[in-house]
Amino acid sequence: MNEGVSSLRPGQSGIVATALTRFWFKMFGTMGFTLVFFVAYLYLLKHPAAEVRIIPATALDQVIGFQPWALPIYLSLWAYVSLPTVLMLSRAEIVAYGGKVAVPCLAGLAIFYFWPNAIAPADIDWQQYPGVAFLKNVDTAGNAFPSLHVATAVFSGLWLHWRLRLLQLGRGIEWLNIVWCVAIAYSTMAVKQHVALDVVAGTLLGLGSAWLTGLRAHARGGSLQ
Repeated sequence: MNEGVSSLRPGQSGIVATALTRFWFKMFGTMGFTLVFFVAYLYLLKHPAAEVRIIPATALDQVIGFQPWALPIYLSLWAYVSLPTVLMLSRAEIVAYGGKVAVPCLAGLAIFYFWPNAIAPADIDWQQYPGVAFLKNVDTAGNAFPSLHVATAVFSGLWLHWRLRLLQLGRGIEWLNIVWCVAIAYSTMAVKQHVALDVVAGTLLGLGSAWLTGLRAHARGGSLQ
């Protein structure tokens, strides 16, 4: 039996009680993890160890034009990736999950170190779109392949899907999770932070990391009984 899982109560009352359990530990733990990740990510972004390679665009990237309305969806990743830990109960389970989600992050950072890459600059006047311009100033189009934005969304989405099943909140919520995850992946191309090849690689990294960290076996063992 997975620690903390057997104490979950199905339904809306269960999700509220679970979210409030160890709330501050979850919040500050997620903030600390994100801070450490971004220090490493931005360092590699600003100090590539080798020549930066350009990831080519595909026909799909031509079809998906710049869509500034997708920026809030893109930014929603930071709320989305925190949801699996929100639905966990024990400190041990939360810490263990932190080790698991570090797998796609470390794999991506390793690729960025040994093979720095970026997408070609888009022919867009970003000053006409202040929100996107701010994003471009903070997070340039480097560290593109694989998209860690997509990888962490896919990884989190798979673990969240399992937790939602345990809480028995219904297929509607499960489908909402899937749609949100897909929308985040789409938004990375719509705001021109990534190209299709980055998204495909990020998806595979997220799926592979979830498999390597034992989601399938973990889900089989989890139960509300």
